[in-house]
Amino acid sequence: MTVDRVFYIYMAIVGLATGVVLARYPAVHEFFIKPYFWIMIAIALFDGAVFLMSRHAPWEMLTTNARLIGFGIGIALMVLLPWLAGTSVGYL
Repeated sequence: MTVDRVFYIYMAIVGLATGVVLARYPAVHEFFIKPYFWIMIAIALFDGAVFLMSRHAPWEMLTTNARLIGFGIGIALMVLLPWLAGTSVGYL
C-alpha cells in the first residue's frame, strides 16, 4: 500500500472522529482552535511522521495533491457527520 492510500485512510478516520465529536458536542466548534485546524494539525503530524520514518527520502513524501485530497476528505467527513446527525454547527 502506498503512502498516499494510507494517508487517505488516516484522513478519513480523522474526519470521522472530528465529525463525531462535533455531532456529539456542538459547542466544541467555539473552542479556540477551530475544528478545521484539527484536520490541518493531523496532516502535519502524519507528514512529520512520514518524514522521520522515511529517513528524508523524497520519493517517500506525500505530494501536494495527496495533501489537498486528504484535507478535502477530512473536511467533507467533518461537515457531513454533524449534518447527518441534525446538529447545527457553525464551521467558519
